[in-house]
Amino acid sequence: MYTAFYGLTHKPFQLNPDPAFYYGSKQHRRAAAYLDYGMHQHEGFIVVTGEVGAGKTTIVRGMLDNLDQDKVFAAHLVSTQLDAEDTLQLVGAAFGLRTRGVSKADVLMSLEAFLISMTTKGKRCLLVVDEAQNLTARAVEELRMLSNFQFGNHALLQSFLIGQPEFRQMLQSPHMMQFRQRVIAACHIAPLDAEDTRSYIEHRLKCAGSTGLPHIQPAAFDAIFKASGGIPRRINAVCDRLLLSGFLNGKTDFDAQAVEEVAHEIQEETMGATFTPEPGNLSADSPTGGALPRLAPGEESAMENPAAVLASLNVQQFGERLRRLERSLLQIERINTATLNLLQQLVDNGSHLTTGNEPPQPIPLHSAKKKT
Repeated sequence: MYTAFYGLTHKPFQLNPDPAFYYGSKQHRRAAAYLDYGMHQHEGFIVVTGEVGAGKTTIVRGMLDNLDQDKVFAAHLVSTQLDAEDTLQLVGAAFGLRTRGVSKADVLMSLEAFLISMTTKGKRCLLVVDEAQNLTARAVEELRMLSNFQFGNHALLQSFLIGQPEFRQMLQSPHMMQFRQRVIAACHIAPLDAEDTRSYIEHRLKCAGSTGLPHIQPAAFDAIFKASGGIPRRINAVCDRLLLSGFLNGKTDFDAQAVEEVAHEIQEETMGATFTPEPGNLSADSPTGGALPRLAPGEESAMENPAAVLASLNVQQFGERLRRLERSLLQIERINTATLNLLQQLVDNGSHLTTGNEPPQPIPLHSAKKKT
């Protein structure tokens, strides 16, 4: 949408991984070197972990694109919450084998025969498992068993496991000792620092054909780093929204305030800072003015464990959370006031009906229905 406005040839901050925009920070170069080292070992497991959006998939896709397909047969598997047998069938399917309705024993024999046939043709087999944190302990054990396949003195399969930090925690458990002994290298991709964040943004703009626009001021780079925590995907989200905002407002120069504004918008959208009506609550015509307020999910947890939530908030988030709670309390106060007024009216009307010498007359049914 905004590429022509800034004179760009491509969208620079798309969220989907694109090896063409790969930025080789120190952390990413180290992870790529580990994968390259693993390719030369011809055996065992390489484990690469990192936060969501840290750039793990981009590194893997770049490695796969550069493989010599005449020498390496690579299967890329994105894991989900499946049991061991299901994972084994997915591995077989990733290598092009028929696994639907096939027993585990037959899948294992077919896999071994396939791996041996590739080896005799001079090809190595590589299995890349993405989102490895979704693997169960039994599924990891099945992968370890596959690493036992050998042809002579050569391992038939090598595996790269790519996952989020919780996968590292899983591997530290005592029952994973045998698997850890098969891991020949492991690394973790940490977030970018402030300097790398600026270089990352400038690199992506250059790859997108920038010749000077948009212009991002030094303080704005610092604001982007603070808003994103140095996570590449978060940087992309903030910068993409920043450029869209500039396009809509005819701006090509951005300062820290502009970054803070779009970061605040993203935070509002992701944290759900609005009160939503509950089905079945009071109608819009009621004296309270509609539905009762409902706190956002994060605010509900704050009520349950406020100390833990307050410790995780920065100053800006803390102030915003206080403003939301203040709006909630004010609306509750208005509701209570309107309710008390309504009750007082009912009491006054009841007193008026019961005064005098004659006993109160019942209200006809059809009249009561009309009033309601």
